[in-house]
Amino acid sequence: MRRVVVVGASAAGLAAAETLRREGWDGTLTLVGDEPHAPYDRPPLSKQVLSGEWAAERLPLRPPADLDALDLDLRLGTAATALDLTHRTVALADGSCLPYDGLIIATGVRPRRLPGDGAAHVLRTLDDALALRERLRPGCRLVVVGAGFLGAEAAAVARGLGARVTLLEPAVVPLAHAVGTEVGRLLCRVHLDHGVELRTGVSVSGVTDGGVRLADGEVVEADEVLVAVGSLPNTEWLADSGLPVGDGVLCDQYCEAVSGSHLPRRAGGVYAAGDVARWHNPLFGTPMRIEHRTNAAEQGMAAARNLLAAPEARKPFAPVPYFWSDQYDMRIQAYGHLRGHDEVAVVEGDLSDRRFVAAYRTGERLAGVLAVGVPPRTVRAWRQAVAGGASWREAVGADGRATA
Repeated sequence: MRRVVVVGASAAGLAAAETLRREGWDGTLTLVGDEPHAPYDRPPLSKQVLSGEWAAERLPLRPPADLDALDLDLRLGTAATALDLTHRTVALADGSCLPYDGLIIATGVRPRRLPGDGAAHVLRTLDDALALRERLRPGCRLVVVGAGFLGAEAAAVARGLGARVTLLEPAVVPLAHAVGTEVGRLLCRVHLDHGVELRTGVSVSGVTDGGVRLADGEVVEADEVLVAVGSLPNTEWLADSGLPVGDGVLCDQYCEAVSGSHLPRRAGGVYAAGDVARWHNPLFGTPMRIEHRTNAAEQGMAAARNLLAAPEARKPFAPVPYFWSDQYDMRIQAYGHLRGHDEVAVVEGDLSDRRFVAAYRTGERLAGVLAVGVPPRTVRAWRQAVAGGASWREAVGADGRATA
């Protein structure tokens, strides 16, 4: 094996490239990215960059000298357009074709769009964040479509900048499917307390020149519109490759991409990492695709190590997923797999104080925890229980303290 190609130059791709070098790979290492920027950190886009607290110069994940030390064949500003598994090549938008012996796919995700939203903002790239920041002024009417974590963070920042914010959400309780109804209601109250006009249970049919049109025909007027209605994995370039995709690149527990029925059982040295990878997490016994910064870096490292390892020496990627969200003066932290939970119990603190730990049950096990306003060491202790596969009874007791 003399050439490894990593497609995707963000957190997962960079972590994979660094790990390959750290593990002794001294062959040609190509890192492909569709943006013109060197790898940079994305979580600050909806927080410090949007608020103006950070300049763009603070975002690069590594200084130029560290990138130079990796001795990369760096292809920035050029997207991958096709993968040929038979001939083991990756085609790029500039017409070039890269042969590979090993391949790591880390192409991430892109924002979902709404009908007619060409003039609306999305928030995924540095350029997106800078464009929206330029438009946010005191008194500006901003409509945010989607009250998930990204939309909520942007709404919080915009309020801090003096904008008048309307937050539209189709669910009756935002994020209830992930964090539970009562925790979701608490997050709603925080926005209401800070002057956000929150409208739930409303459907958006499209974006107009003057704002957002709802399904009932009403137009919510806006100077600026941010669409934050989720994302789609960047897998279109794999459409004719024979590599199965379904809400991401389908992978096994080692992050190796599973090949199609007309190909050998494995794609042969093709791995995926980060937001685009849908892999089987043996810790929870289920496939998952995680769109969070910590997972991207960890999975990039795991994919790189398994790519270099002998088949019998590979290790399953079995993390406890982690994410955080900053909204106003409130930091939300969560460990585990919260989606699809069967029960939530507040096990420390109280929701009304906005200082609490909520535990999540799936089946008979502790599946995850979410904390607001508690010390990190408290949350880490609960993480260990999740990582250890603790049963609900072991972790919470027979009936918990309260059901949320």
